[in-house]
Amino acid sequence: MIYNYTTKPEPPRCTGSIDARELRFSRSMIFAIEEINNRTDLLPSIKLGYQIYDSCASVPVAVHVAFQLSNGQDPVFYKGANCSQSGVVMAAVGESGSTPSISMSRIMGSFNIPQVSHYATCACLSDKQQYPNFFRTIPSDHFQADALAKLVKHFTWTWIGAVHSDSDYGNSGMASFLEAALREGICVEYIESFFRTDPSSKIQRVADAIRRSTAMVVVAFIASGDMRVLLEELARDPPPPRQWIGSESWVTDTFMVRYSFCAGAIGVAIPQSVIPGLRDFLLDLSPSEVAASPLLTEFWEDAFNCHLRKSPAVNKGLCDGTEDLKSLENPYTETSQLRVTNKVYKAAYAIAHAFHNVLCQETNDTTQCDKFIKLNANQIFSEIKKINFSQNGYHVSFDAKGEPVAVYEVVNWQTRENGGTEVVTVGYYDASLPIGQQFHINRNITWMEGGSQVPESVCSESCPPGTRKVLQKGKPICCYDCIPCPEGEISNMTDSPDCFPCPREFWPNAKRDACVPKPVEFLSFEEILSIILVALSVSGACLTIITTVVFFRHRATPIVRANNSELSFLLLFSLILCFLCSLTFIGAPSEWSCMLRHTAFGITFVLCISCVLGKTIVVLMAFKATVPGNNVMKWFGPLQQRMTVISFTFIQVLICTVWLVVSPPFPVKNLTTYKDKIILECALGSAVGFWAVLGYIGLLAVFCFVLAVLARKLPDNFNEAKMITFSMLIFCAVWITFIPAYVSSPGKFTVAVEIFAILASSFGLILCIFAPKCFIILFQPEKNTKKYLMNKN
Repeated sequence: MIYNYTTKPEPPRCTGSIDARELRFSRSMIFAIEEINNRTDLLPSIKLGYQIYDSCASVPVAVHVAFQLSNGQDPVFYKGANCSQSGVVMAAVGESGSTPSISMSRIMGSFNIPQVSHYATCACLSDKQQYPNFFRTIPSDHFQADALAKLVKHFTWTWIGAVHSDSDYGNSGMASFLEAALREGICVEYIESFFRTDPSSKIQRVADAIRRSTAMVVVAFIASGDMRVLLEELARDPPPPRQWIGSESWVTDTFMVRYSFCAGAIGVAIPQSVIPGLRDFLLDLSPSEVAASPLLTEFWEDAFNCHLRKSPAVNKGLCDGTEDLKSLENPYTETSQLRVTNKVYKAAYAIAHAFHNVLCQETNDTTQCDKFIKLNANQIFSEIKKINFSQNGYHVSFDAKGEPVAVYEVVNWQTRENGGTEVVTVGYYDASLPIGQQFHINRNITWMEGGSQVPESVCSESCPPGTRKVLQKGKPICCYDCIPCPEGEISNMTDSPDCFPCPREFWPNAKRDACVPKPVEFLSFEEILSIILVALSVSGACLTIITTVVFFRHRATPIVRANNSELSFLLLFSLILCFLCSLTFIGAPSEWSCMLRHTAFGITFVLCISCVLGKTIVVLMAFKATVPGNNVMKWFGPLQQRMTVISFTFIQVLICTVWLVVSPPFPVKNLTTYKDKIILECALGSAVGFWAVLGYIGLLAVFCFVLAVLARKLPDNFNEAKMITFSMLIFCAVWITFIPAYVSSPGKFTVAVEIFAILASSFGLILCIFAPKCFIILFQPEKNTKKYLMNKN
């Protein structure tokens, strides 16, 4: 409206039809005051008066009312000491809405006139700096918002839509709800706001947002009048099934249950109550009482569509006196639950108790009240802070912020057998209880479309164990993808934000939701590879024993005696040890087996090579001894041969002893070669010691090979140089290829490579050196004669 400031604007007027629910609230206050006036224990001999104003849910009208209450009813303004303030009210009940209450409190607070609201729930009114005179018998929206957030969380809804009134009630309430929802991990797809007087295009935009959203749950923090406008718009084109979550303003309003697409709605509500005598007071209205009140007259004529007095309107007839409120179904006559109505009742009693504490004193079990005391609003304001009483079993008191204990019922819109919808209490929320016990459901809930299963409303399905959440770019935290845990990591709970690695000796299972011990791997006797290697080792040892038996039985024959039988038997004995020492490499490594396997291998092989070297030297010395005048054999007789073998072997024993004393091999769990298993192996302890043992064997082998090569052209009837050459060639080839194979082989195959090298070189020695002789001894005995050997070309 535009003012030209040249003429006095007209006072604001109410438009539209009367709100039957608000009429019930005002009539309930009258009932409470009349009940107080008839009591003998509360304000005896004192009558409370009242004046009822209709603010029409309009801020300008509410401000006008506040000024009237503050200035009083005198037609003349007094100044200075003559200011009597005879008509100024001492306290006020109201307003129902938060925004009008804010405006009234700012005006009346300047005069310390206490204001007790029954329905203004905006959390902003808890600020005592701005609204010091404001009290309320209904909990703050801060508690309601927290209860709604916990309700949503209780049913595991993480993806919701939010709609709220564009008013102090809706804006403040939704801000508190969003803050609580954030703490509970709830995401909001859309937030829409509107006011009932907004253009229809804006209301339609809000309705369209609900229709096209993916969120199945809609939280509506909306004033009752605004909700009517929204539901009327949605009714033109009902949306897909939605689970409505309602604030106390509208979720118990019986006018709303007519909208079937909201069936199954749940929300928090003021606890229902019983006020004895109130129903009769509300419904037993005589025609004279109705005619005496403009508000009741307007209500009566709207409810029964008739006029109490003659009117020029042609569409309504005169009321004939048969009208009965008890047969009427509208918010005024709905007294089955009395939720907010009880808050009006409490507010009137709270003010009465403040008056009582100022005016009355208890003396000798009697109450004396002084009706002639000159009251001021400050006295009532001070006393109302302290009140603490119970009425009809309902406790009334205010905390430091002027608020009561927050207790809500959880209500559900359930369909009756006759097809109608009723509001049913299914649980409660008590903010005074410890955290975790505040919220309780004690009855079955009917969900949208009459379902019995809790509907789902999530942006993304929960990530199962074994995966982790990765947020989708540009979307709320509830929208994410489930990514499998990387190798070596697990997640053991649903919706895990991260995967964590298993301990070193554990590995994820197939689902990657638990760590299991890594399988331990070593070259065990049960494996096929081990069985083959054991078979070869035992076969080699048996072959060597058979060869020894053959040589022993034919020890007197020329072919055995010509090849130094003593060194031959010692070589055969060392070869048996070489074949058998490979068995120490198979099985689980232990402290003793680790020390034994390398040292036994090193010493037996040096003994073997020393014998071959001794045989090679004997051949060379024997050939030199055939030269006239050369008496070299006396310097390399049997004693020297034995000492040579013992000396070379002792050096290896010394190397192994130093190795074992300084840093011996030891069993170790290899966790680095494979990620998913543990290799049990023998650590070298000192790498220098290990390579010193191998190096010494290699040095003797090369030396022996060189001597054998030098003796290879000697006459066959004097030496076996060619056989030794071939055996040393095989030996050196095996161990030269062993080094890179040993270094590069992983895990248990390192051991297998070492065993293979031992067996290959051992088989090379016995086959090259002894196989030809055994063949002659067994199958060509005619060649095993001194004459044949001496006459051979």
